[in-house]
Amino acid sequence: MSTDASMDKNDTIISRGAIQAGTSLRGAEPKKSGRKSSVSHSCPVAAFQKMISGKYKLRILWDLKDGALRYGEIRSGLLRGAQGTAEIAPRVLSRELKALAQTGLIDRKDYGVVPPKVEYRLTPKGRSFVPVIAAVRKWGARHLGGDGGRGD
Repeated sequence: MSTDASMDKNDTIISRGAIQAGTSLRGAEPKKSGRKSSVSHSCPVAAFQKMISGKYKLRILWDLKDGALRYGEIRSGLLRGAQGTAEIAPRVLSRELKALAQTGLIDRKDYGVVPPKVEYRLTPKGRSFVPVIAAVRKWGARHLGGDGGRGD
């Protein structure tokens, strides 16, 4: 390194060996590869758990098994048979729907009319997931007693 170069407090000194190893002299900065971490995808169970995490995702997918629904229909379906539970906040439902769309389990169709008309339906990937939810539902009925408070 040249002694003529100016440095400030934000400059990091990196040795040639550290560059080849992918770390700075501090040792705590790993090489940035531009790829997503493979940690979350190395275990299919962990990846699955992350995909369906959330209080309402499985229930939304189950309600969509019979066809497309609008936002209000999904919201009222989540309230059906849920005695003693708080009403779902619009922000929470919107977040869950966006997450399901990003994972490719549901499709959002905006008709572009006023008042807004938006429908949600299962994608082929989402439809392939319905038997998994049915198995979980059957297991819950057998081992947890009943249908979990849902009347469907």
